[in-house]
Amino acid sequence: MTNNDIFKKLRVALMLRDDQIVEILELVDFRMSKGEIGNFFRNEDHPKYMECGDQVLRNFLNGLVIYLRGTKESPKDPMAVIQENKATAAAPRPKTDAKPQAIKASTAKPKAFKPKTAKPAKNKKPGLGEVMGKVQFKNGKNKKS
Repeated sequence: MTNNDIFKKLRVALMLRDDQIVEILELVDFRMSKGEIGNFFRNEDHPKYMECGDQVLRNFLNGLVIYLRGTKESPKDPMAVIQENKATAAAPRPKTDAKPQAIKASTAKPKAFKPKTAKPAKNKKPGLGEVMGKVQFKNGKNKKS
């Protein structure tokens, strides 16, 4: 059994989401992104699959002890934490649709077609010649005529 299998089984048994795993790892000052954690749970033949190292699993287990039991200064009841996780996992998440909901054709009135009218040209910024007036620049050598 590999570290990835152990990690997967703990995640399923404790009903942990990726953001909770990130939280647990941060308790022991081990920073890892959700994407990196997701790579541990991928199929072995997936191109982004990553082998879970001993260090990651060790830090996760140490963080899990703190997450479930608490520290010496502020101990927690592990069963209460697990029940809390079950309650958040079982609660239905609000659905967020990225697609806007379609308006029924019977209630929507089509807009009347209005052809565009020609707009007057906007005043352009004055060019260099208009600002300077009739100024002759004599740069360089005089030309012989």
